[in-house]
Amino acid sequence: MKKSDAAEFMKRLAERIPAPETELKFKNPFTALVAVVLSAQATDKGVNRATKTLFAAADTPRKMVALGEAGLKAHIRTIGLYNAKSKNIIALSKLLIERHGSQVPGDRPALQALPGVGRKTAGVVLNTVFGEPTIAVDTHVFRVSNRTGLAPGKTPDQVEDKLYKVVPKQYLQHAHHWLILFGRHVCKARAPGCADCAVRDLCGFNGKTTA
Repeated sequence: MKKSDAAEFMKRLAERIPAPETELKFKNPFTALVAVVLSAQATDKGVNRATKTLFAAADTPRKMVALGEAGLKAHIRTIGLYNAKSKNIIALSKLLIERHGSQVPGDRPALQALPGVGRKTAGVVLNTVFGEPTIAVDTHVFRVSNRTGLAPGKTPDQVEDKLYKVVPKQYLQHAHHWLILFGRHVCKARAPGCADCAVRDLCGFNGKTTA
């Protein structure tokens, strides 16, 4: 997609949702980090259901460590990969206490050094918590970028690199959320809502639907 078309693409998404926000619910930077870790291969709604009771019991690293893996699992059993996620969340909580004074670091290398935190998770935290103009490529962003031709790539890293090249600076802050919401509610995986798509004429998808 040409840069001019990519700019128009983002402009139209911005007009539909001027102030997009994550659908994950959290209380502070720590709970935001935990929620994002839990959201891997899980729905935001499912995570929010589990964290409602979890964050009431443990909303700081020390409280999470005190809760322990068994206690944490009791809250998140409905979330996919909960065994591995429990282990990682307890481990990252300990590291936050030991290395960062119980605070969530605001730089990518330190975030990605935490157990269970990869590039995508770090990008979401930097954007949502610290207001950094980062783009995190999840399944929705990856699908939308490839399907529409906005920023095609074979891997999330390739898509991310292309998005930084074609998305105008004024849209970088919210680009991640616009693309996620667009992919979640309009450009859906199995039944894309092409008839109600604000960027239909800019999209390079050959299988556009009429309903």
